[in-house]
Amino acid sequence: MVKEKTKKSVKPEKKTPEVDRQAQESGIAPRLYDRYKNTIVKELMEHYQFSNVMLVPRLEKIAINVGVGQATQEPKLIDNVVKDLEMIVGQKVVITRSKKAISNFKLREGIPIGVKVTLRRKKMYEFLDRFINVTVPRIRDFRGFSEKSFDGHGNYTIGIKEHIIFPEIDVDKVAKVFGMDISIITTARNDQQAYDLLKGFGMPFVKRQEIIERKSA
Repeated sequence: MVKEKTKKSVKPEKKTPEVDRQAQESGIAPRLYDRYKNTIVKELMEHYQFSNVMLVPRLEKIAINVGVGQATQEPKLIDNVVKDLEMIVGQKVVITRSKKAISNFKLREGIPIGVKVTLRRKKMYEFLDRFINVTVPRIRDFRGFSEKSFDGHGNYTIGIKEHIIFPEIDVDKVAKVFGMDISIITTARNDQQAYDLLKGFGMPFVKRQEIIERKSA
């Protein structure tokens, strides 16, 4: 008589956020993620009286876009931008190409006109940490980021005029200085929630008192 094999009960695997999983693998969690998990979440839950931790706004991704219009005249320029941007973000970037031809701008379909990259999870937190604490203090005559750059849906975009403010870039080896747009995408339901989230990370916004003084001047 053959005994039937009994199936062993398997406990369901406890689901953890992707950042937590990566932190366990590398042994070191991003510093800003630790601050978010241990401090910011608690502060936002108390402030907004959230009943569920899943309602607390969080970072979703950071999208960086560089327009390289001069690449139509200087094709090698796009290679320099790719090299420098990859050095700044620490991952591969994507070249954007024109979708249609525009004769007035001497633009042909399919030629490179920009570079973009999207950061998520660990890379996202590490980039934001370096940006806030290392890069921003290098901006000349910096007085804080404007509160008007939110898009009405809880996302925030920063315009950078010169990429050489990033410490990863050796100014002496730069062929061409370029700017970029850094878009911080969050799950916040409105701009105020996104503001409080980024403020918790240490984003240096213009002080509200300073805004009032400028308006009255």
